Parts: sequence; C-alpha cells; structure tokens
Amino acid sequence: MSNNVRQRRIILDLAVTLDSFIEGKNGEVDWCIMDSEMEFINFLNQIDTILYGRKSYELWGQFTPETTDDTEKEIWELVHSKEKYVFTKTQKGRDNEAIFINDNILEEVLVLKNKPGKDIWLYGGASLITTFINLGLVDEFRLSVHPVILGEGKPLFIDIKQRMNLKMVNTRTFSSGVVQLIYH
Repeated sequence: MSNNVRQRRIILDLAVTLDSFIEGKNGEVDWCIMDSEMEFINFLNQIDTILYGRKSYELWGQFTPETTDDTEKEIWELVHSKEKYVFTKTQKGRDNEAIFINDNILEEVLVLKNKPGKDIWLYGGASLITTFINLGLVDEFRLSVHPVILGEGKPLFIDIKQRMNLKMVNTRTFSSGVVQLIYH
C-alpha cells in the first residue's frame, strides 16, 4: 500500500435507544428518527460498500419504501447503489445484488479494507456486529442515540470478548433529541 492511499475504514453507523437496544422485542424500529439535520445522505456519500448479516440483508438489503418523500427515496437509492456483502452460512457465491461471504471473515474483510475505494458501512445485525468487534475490525463507532426507552429488545452489544477503550472524536446534538456519538 503506497503512502498516499488510505486504508478504507469500517464504520458501524447505527441507531440505538437510550437503553441500548437496536430494535424492539418484535424487531420494530419505528422509534428511529430520520431528519435532514442528521445529514445521513452525506454519510452515504462517504461509503461505497455495505456489510450485512443474512437476516438484516433479507429485511433491508432490497427494501424500497412506499413513500412520496423525496429525501427518503434518495436515501434508499443511495443505499442500493452501494456494493453489498452479506455474511451468511446458508447462501453461497453471489447474486445480482450482493456477494456472499461464508467463512474466513477476518481475511475477507482485510482484503476489502485494502481495496481502493471509500469507507465501508457495517450495517449489522447484532451477531455480525459482535463478530466484527471481537475481531477488531470496527474502526469507527457512530452511534445515534434516540430519545426513547424501550425496556426490552435486541441489545446493541452482546458477547463482547474483551474490553475496548475508545476515543471520542465528535458529538452532535439534533433538535429531534437524537445525540450522535462518534468514537475511534
């Protein structure tokens, strides 16, 4: 790798409730606030690759909203314009929309990080996030804490094998009540 080429970063960009859930007990994400102030389109323009677990890909990988909102349409068009990798034990190879990775996660991801391109979004789900954290593959944690307490649901962090000391690089507070925390 030459000195003028920066290694791509893996960014975990995720909405989370104040009580650290990434979805409700029935998989609901209706508490997630999207507003233009959060500049999500800018984030999507900083990446060219999205990493999904199988379940997340099945739910969101080809999702198209039924909306007339131009911003939401633009967001999903940008999401669907990215190269997609799905980490799964059940699907092999690739289809027209994604490349499937079945094993050798560390090696495969290091190859991806060293390819030329923009940063990489670790979309999730929870078990994939855990795997990436335990392998030391997350370069940036970008958590948008939403002003809601669910009481139960799918927790953000489970089965983390070792302590990680992070460095706060930015915080942003939005009029919606969302607070974005960015750590390296």
